[in-house]
Amino acid sequence: MIIEMVKKIRKRAKTNRWGGRKLHKLLQQECDGFSIKIGRDKLFELLRENGMLVKPRKRNYYTTQSHHWLRKYDNLVENLVLKRPNQLWVSDITYVKYDGDVYYLYLITDAYSKKIVGYYTSTNLKAVSAIKALQMALKNNPVKQADSLIHHSDRGIQYCSEAYTQLLGKHNIYISMTKPASPQENAIAERVNGILKEEWLYDLDPKSTKTPQHLIAEIIKVYNQIRPHNSLENLTPEQIHDKGFLRHKGECVIGKTYAYRKRASSESRNQLSASNYAIAPSDYSLSSCSAAELDSASSWYCKYNNYE
Repeated sequence: MIIEMVKKIRKRAKTNRWGGRKLHKLLQQECDGFSIKIGRDKLFELLRENGMLVKPRKRNYYTTQSHHWLRKYDNLVENLVLKRPNQLWVSDITYVKYDGDVYYLYLITDAYSKKIVGYYTSTNLKAVSAIKALQMALKNNPVKQADSLIHHSDRGIQYCSEAYTQLLGKHNIYISMTKPASPQENAIAERVNGILKEEWLYDLDPKSTKTPQHLIAEIIKVYNQIRPHNSLENLTPEQIHDKGFLRHKGECVIGKTYAYRKRASSESRNQLSASNYAIAPSDYSLSSCSAAELDSASSWYCKYNNYE
């Protein structure tokens, strides 16, 4: 019965790559109507005996080109405390192999809820594809208050392009980027990439009559609406983002590693507000630019006071 329940859950989730820990939580719900109890270790043993454990896979393609002359931006999110949806969006690009072809999936994820708020599937690594993912995120999550949202990404040429940064500036969104060769500074986006690839994208059915774009749209719907997250108290991203559930009893602090800590009182911590930032079209220090960047750098000034 347990094996049949696992198959049922994996069929509903459109993936055979949900592992023992996640299945254990969902099985507890499936077993409510039966006098069946199974522990985590016993479930792992049962899956192992039936050849149903998930095996890790290796990365084959690289999507980031950060060696370019375009303007780069500082990391504004280190020590940032996540307190609400649409406070911090993280962006990244991953790849999808389908029927002998390679597609690129552009993702924008809300860091608080882990919901994928914007995405676009493309056959190229051009900035216009990244812009389409951003346009979806903005359409579904309009920025209601100026200076209330940070966009964080790596230093890929798509995110540094003039068209992309101008669109962010038009909506009064702060621009933040990782340091060179520091993927750990964009760990939430990297984690979402890994989840999608390990649980769905590696196993897309090439015999399907649906396009890769249609299949990926279905996968993201399952990810947002059905898949429970351990870091969200086993709630779904949509429950946190759209229905107002609290994501965790502790605070999530963004840093070189992502950690939780006991909530502090509002009087004992600095609030993230517009007073922490100043943006103007002039008075930007170009001291951090390389010689090649000086002539092309836009006069954009960002100042961030670290959380203490």
